[in-house]
Amino acid sequence: MRALVIQHEEDAPAGHVSAWLSERGVGEDVYMITAGGRSPRSDDYDLVVSLGSEHSAYDDELPWIAPEAVLLRDAVSADIPVLGICFGSQMLARALGGRALPSERGEVGWVTIRSDDPGLVAEGPWFQWHHDTFVAPPGAVVLADNAAAPQAYTIGRSLGVQFHPEVTVPIVAEWVAFGGDALARHGVDPDRLMAETREREAENRLRAWRLLDAFLDRVAAVA
Repeated sequence: MRALVIQHEEDAPAGHVSAWLSERGVGEDVYMITAGGRSPRSDDYDLVVSLGSEHSAYDDELPWIAPEAVLLRDAVSADIPVLGICFGSQMLARALGGRALPSERGEVGWVTIRSDDPGLVAEGPWFQWHHDTFVAPPGAVVLADNAAAPQAYTIGRSLGVQFHPEVTVPIVAEWVAFGGDALARHGVDPDRLMAETREREAENRLRAWRLLDAFLDRVAAVA
């Protein structure tokens, strides 16, 4: 198997997703879509992952938004599973006929969600850092939510999650270092957030692996 990982910024890598792919023997090609260059073909892969971004999936002034929508739509049309994470879930929803839009209430920090399928999407807590949300596309099944936003959906062999199962302590540390304004707006103490992230490191990794394994086995249905 081989996975295409769509990355949007240098400080938003695949983290636990990359480690999980390696552990499962899945090859990984990282495509920094914001850097331009030739777009890969989704049908050259067995799995496509779209990561988070500081940008908005509804910002059509960004030259790479439309090409990413096409890439994700082509993958789904070719029956290739897609995993969308935060921005990636919004981008996938939009590409398939749903919407990406500003959220009435953003989320930053470790958040518990409500899940209709805890065996697939555990109730957390999961790491969140977003100010946008999605309306799930036609035919999707919304599996999880909270007071702020829908949190997970499946459509065919694909899964979108609003939270960040991929984050590691170094990833969160880099976001905290450059996200002071967002932290202040949400009343989040950066030192406390980092302390909680370190405390939750082992359980978050375990929870991420369970989510990714369940996605592969139950949603993507890859042998």
